[in-house]
Amino acid sequence: MIKETKKIFSDESIQVTSTTVRVPTMGGHSEAVNVEFKQDFDLAEVRSLLENAPGIIVQDDPANFVYPMPIHAHKKDEVFVGRLRRDESQPNTLNMWIVADNLRKGAATNAVQIAEYLLENKLV
Repeated sequence: MIKETKKIFSDESIQVTSTTVRVPTMGGHSEAVNVEFKQDFDLAEVRSLLENAPGIIVQDDPANFVYPMPIHAHKKDEVFVGRLRRDESQPNTLNMWIVADNLRKGAATNAVQIAEYLLENKLV
């Protein structure tokens, strides 16, 4: 995860820390993601951007037990995001929980979606 992020963005200065936990599920990756921005952000704006991004479904109502879980992402192409909140220990930092079906979103579907994007935008 650490090496891949730097490789994808061609930026060795990106600092990533991660912990991998193997939990048997039918198909899915779950990640606790912490993002530090260069400047302060409006949480409502971040939520709106995610809600309007293609392929992302925001599930963020922990009080009613609504948050991403692998069982709900199984056999789906979307990426599910929830538990959006400021990291109170660091300035300009966002915490979120992300879940996706790793066989669909992490592999074949991603390749097809990237190819479609390249064709649609006349990049190939």
